[in-house]
Amino acid sequence: MKRFIKFILNAFPRSFLQRAAGWTVPLLGLFYIGRGRECPLCGCRRRRFLPYGYVVSRPDALCPRCLALERHRLLWLYLERETRLTAELPRLLHVAPEVSLMRKLRRAYRDVPERYATADLESPLADLHFDIQHIPLPDGSFDAVICNHIMEHVEDDRKAMRELRRILRAGGRGIVLAPVDYSRAETFEDDAITDAAERTRIFGQYDHRRIYGRDYADRLREAGFEVEERDYAAELPAEERERYALSEDRLYIVRKPLTDV
Repeated sequence: MKRFIKFILNAFPRSFLQRAAGWTVPLLGLFYIGRGRECPLCGCRRRRFLPYGYVVSRPDALCPRCLALERHRLLWLYLERETRLTAELPRLLHVAPEVSLMRKLRRAYRDVPERYATADLESPLADLHFDIQHIPLPDGSFDAVICNHIMEHVEDDRKAMRELRRILRAGGRGIVLAPVDYSRAETFEDDAITDAAERTRIFGQYDHRRIYGRDYADRLREAGFEVEERDYAAELPAEERERYALSEDRLYIVRKPLTDV
């Protein structure tokens, strides 16, 4: 199964996978019938989740019903338990919307759909289409933003971070996640590396442009954010970490200062 899913991920374009995953992945999930794992987004129970990964296939990663990955399950638990997002329904921009989170949020915003917008460069699932380095929206357009594993793909991540800050109102909050290698003190990037195979070897994926180090939070601060770095998975009981098959990713919770007008 690991080899099959890895082949599919690398053989077909992202837009096709986004359209087809809704019916193909649940079929694969029939091979994992059982009750060892539970998805906090959709309630799906399986003996374990599906493997997933473009280069290194991670076991216990993909929910076969809603397509949530480890980091999506962790993020949803944080949003549900630690914030009032679904109660207060702030104007929310969801960049590169993950199907699992988007479904939950659309349901939460069903009475005020104009307050929730999704955006992506090319995804057919998104409401808006633009380059995150050049967001065609007015200053202070949103109260909150979710941007998950995008910054490692863009040419100028610092510019993209500044754009996210710009479209937030003063005091607005967000979660801006990226894969971070905590063994590295500093982020590594080299735009001279253009060969896809070489990028995969060095950065772990052909369309990644950098490997973030422990300075990731500092890059967000340089863009003008206040940043809280939170190891939320470690705060949860071990039983929940296992049952939900959570990632060890840290959450980067950002806030635009009230004085930034």
